[in-house]
Amino acid sequence: MSVTAWIGLGSNLQSPLQQLHLALEALHQLPETALLDASPIYRSSPVGPSDQPDFLNMVAKLDTDLAATTLLQQLLRVEDAQGRVRTQTWGPRVLDLDLLLYGYETITQPELSVPHPEIPNRDFVLRPLLDLDRELALPDGRRLDALLSECPDNGLTLVTLA
Repeated sequence: MSVTAWIGLGSNLQSPLQQLHLALEALHQLPETALLDASPIYRSSPVGPSDQPDFLNMVAKLDTDLAATTLLQQLLRVEDAQGRVRTQTWGPRVLDLDLLLYGYETITQPELSVPHPEIPNRDFVLRPLLDLDRELALPDGRRLDALLSECPDNGLTLVTLA
């Protein structure tokens, strides 16, 4: 059974723009998965320690036959392959891939929470999600456009590629 999954991508180390492009290519190569679309790229202030570079963020829309936990494992492999080292919560990173939404499912497991619990607090997730689907809502019915209007400002700016 095919499911639409929404993946948040972020990077602020080792050529972040290149890291995002490599991650999109890796998502395109995932088994039993098709990369359907990708949002524009946004620059945002870091969440957490402020003594780190700004982040580049975007969202990818996938069609997948993978179970949510299997998809998460695949995302972690992509992060590892691109050199992700987990040393500091909300610290700088080469690549961060978050499973934001998995269809309209709500999943609460020790290793996976879907929808991602921080979606309402992250304009750098909400704005790219809305770029791809203006009608998108969380499984509990909350519309993302309404959440964005109440979201803290993370200094979000659109990255223009020349």
